[in-house]
Amino acid sequence: MCGIVAGIAERNVVPVLLEGLRRLEYRGYDSCGVAVLRDGAPHRVRSLTRVRSLDREVREMGLEGWTGIAHTRWATHGAPATQNAHPIFSQNEIAIVHNGIIENFEALKITLSGAGYEFASQTDTEVIAHLIHSYYQGDLAEAVRRAVSELRGAYAIAVFCKSEPERVVGARYGSPLVIGINGKESFLASDPLALSDVTDRFIFLQDGDIADLSHNGTRVMNRDGQPVVREARTLAHPPTEAALGPYRHFMQKEIFEQPLAVSKTFPRNSAFDASLFGATDPQAFAQIDRILLLGCGTSHYSALTAKAWFESIAKIPTQVEISSEYRYRETIPGKNTLVVPISQSGETADTLGALMHAQSLGQDHTLAICNVATSAIVRQSRWSFITQAGPEIGVASTKAFTTQLVALFVLAVTLGRARGYVDAQQEASYRSQLSGLSTALQGVLAREPQIIAWAHEIARTDSAIFLGRGSHFPIALEGALKLKEISYIHAEGYPAGELKHGPLALVTDAMPVVVTAPNDGLLEKLKSNIQEVRARRGQVYVFADADANLSNEEGLRVIQMPEYYGALSPILHVLPLQLLAYHTACTRGTDVDKPRNLAKSVTVE
Repeated sequence: MCGIVAGIAERNVVPVLLEGLRRLEYRGYDSCGVAVLRDGAPHRVRSLTRVRSLDREVREMGLEGWTGIAHTRWATHGAPATQNAHPIFSQNEIAIVHNGIIENFEALKITLSGAGYEFASQTDTEVIAHLIHSYYQGDLAEAVRRAVSELRGAYAIAVFCKSEPERVVGARYGSPLVIGINGKESFLASDPLALSDVTDRFIFLQDGDIADLSHNGTRVMNRDGQPVVREARTLAHPPTEAALGPYRHFMQKEIFEQPLAVSKTFPRNSAFDASLFGATDPQAFAQIDRILLLGCGTSHYSALTAKAWFESIAKIPTQVEISSEYRYRETIPGKNTLVVPISQSGETADTLGALMHAQSLGQDHTLAICNVATSAIVRQSRWSFITQAGPEIGVASTKAFTTQLVALFVLAVTLGRARGYVDAQQEASYRSQLSGLSTALQGVLAREPQIIAWAHEIARTDSAIFLGRGSHFPIALEGALKLKEISYIHAEGYPAGELKHGPLALVTDAMPVVVTAPNDGLLEKLKSNIQEVRARRGQVYVFADADANLSNEEGLRVIQMPEYYGALSPILHVLPLQLLAYHTACTRGTDVDKPRNLAKSVTVE
């Protein structure tokens, strides 16, 4: 959500800024812009389309400069409009880009308006720009320091001033910001990925840090203006967007990358022990007596799926919380609770806040499940498990979800082993299942042509119901989420047993009902639920295990999956739901990789 790229270079910095924005497009945005200092004044170009269009406008204008800032904006305060797009100027002196939300912007705006400042946008960002200008007395870093001391909320900012043309100042609190160093050139970005073509040396700023970049070097201070030391780290160049190859969209490509991603997340013959999670003490998990899983959206659904594993395999009580709700209600903490924040980006503001809230209650056993090793949530946690999904460009998560499930399953088995509930024979069986998972997933992906035919039918509707039971109920939720995210069809997921308690009223011959039907202990009950839908002339689409004894009949369409895959069955059953959502969206002609109003990395509350 939103992306910052800024820099002070010994060359025209604009190509670096634009390339950085391209690398951050995966985060989601509805406007973009770039500004540079040239001929003693700030100049900018802003666009309500894509970065490629911004690039074209920049070239037509001939915009060049050694000092610049750039941004992709996901609208919060103020609709997507040119006047609200970043960079934002103050008095044609200060230029700023900003991620985050300023909670006290209205009060600050009243004060600044009283001081004579006029507002050209509806953004909270313009408040920061004018506030910095009001404090500016020849030292940009000091003006930024004084301004941010008045802000409440989350922010990452990059600022330049026409009076100091070889200087860029950044600051962060609650929103990620890194410094990239390349000789005498210095850069700021929301994500190291944005700068991976110009440097591999990064400084990760901490909350309250202010970064002062110039040709004389980089210095970091705290909110009190005292110098602080932040270690520079050398990172292997993160992989950038690969070519689409035979795929139409990145989402389709990422769906088909899942067999490889899950095999890399838990390599064959890996051991189920605490060292997998960065713990040096083999008995690190021995005292854990409860699990608290924190997540938002898709990560919340992975937590709901994993709850069954923790309780059945490790025999440990497990609580699942939506991050944005957990931090604002009274809870009963436990000193031996293992708090597990789950996030694809590791920068999800609600989940990071929930993690810090749990720690404030004395729950110090924390373990992050994340796809980014350098992220804030990983750094905030005692232990971590880094999934190996690789970069995920499509906004709707696919391979990040399945690799989260693998990580959570591995954690469940590890805890079961540490607690004495998983013996050597069971451990070997779980390892065998994980080792064969990649091949099983490839078998599921082979069903794509059949799924495409279903997608053409479902694309004609405006609403759909997804059903599952047991550990497959969260998979139904995830399937519904994927359909609504990218096709804009209203969809809801329900436990199949709850049909008669309300949702059955929605069923007509125009209502598609998608069912995930593993051959588990609830199959016969699920078949009864299917008959309840058919009796109301609902159109039923079932993904059924090969040994589930379900076949095509009037009003009942069946795609046969591989045979039942035991506890890991939910991972197999989510893939066809991803493909169904994808091909439905393609049929409807929506922007699959960048659906409207959504962002990849949600770094605001």
